[in-house]
Amino acid sequence: MKLKEIYKSSKLAISFEVFPPKMKEIAEKEQKIQSLLDELGLLSRYNPAFISVTYGAGGSTQETTFDVVLQIKEKLNIQPMPHFTCVGSTRTEILEYIKKFEEQGIENILALRGDPPKGQEQFVKPKDGFGYAYELVKFIKAHTDLGIGVAGYPECHQECPGLDIDIQYLKQKVDCGADVVITQLFYDNKRYFEFVEKAQAKGIIVPIIPGILPITTYSQLDKIGSMSGCALPQEFKENLEKHRDNPEAIKSIGLEFAINQCSELLANGVRGLHFFTLNKAFATG
Repeated sequence: MKLKEIYKSSKLAISFEVFPPKMKEIAEKEQKIQSLLDELGLLSRYNPAFISVTYGAGGSTQETTFDVVLQIKEKLNIQPMPHFTCVGSTRTEILEYIKKFEEQGIENILALRGDPPKGQEQFVKPKDGFGYAYELVKFIKAHTDLGIGVAGYPECHQECPGLDIDIQYLKQKVDCGADVVITQLFYDNKRYFEFVEKAQAKGIIVPIIPGILPITTYSQLDKIGSMSGCALPQEFKENLEKHRDNPEAIKSIGLEFAINQCSELLANGVRGLHFFTLNKAFATG
């Protein structure tokens, strides 16, 4: 089912995100993918609308993404949604790769600019490629029949000087053909509601689906701050700090917060919830 139809339904759309398992040797590939499928099997009882699979530039990671996507579809009978970025690919390579998915019956894709490769501070537009997500969206729209998702940032993309400008960039992506916006993680629902209100005021009428990452370990706090730049409500942060040496308490506090966060979002009429699983079922299941 295409993204447009998924979010037109009156039924709440639950979705999950995973990443291709990392491996030191290619011989580990089959076992690692099966372990991931086992985790996703635990989440299949929620009848997810789709499972998104992240993408990394480079041959082996691309191949693993492709394999994970196909096995989710074939073994779990769940519609996967591969991510695709502008990093390191020419237009010809992009078209070849996404056509492979379309030929396998994949219906949707998440189009992203992507982060600069390790060791590179700024994103560099590939030769005969794209430098912005809206260009990728426009290209996919022109050459395929795929449903297209894009990313939104309730607390502003870290490279953008301000939220109003960031929303202008989001409008470009939607105007070029995006069907749905899936947000970066956030912990202050007020930021999400304000983001949606501002986006709608700019004429963005596609669904804006909240991205949720339950906190289950104390070590996640530093990663969340450095990778996404999102802020934690002060009381929640202090509660986690107070129990930093108690892993079970951290897990309990984090899950309770996520439940309350989702409850408030649902009470305000969101059409879906997208969970970042970190390849583990227990936090979202």
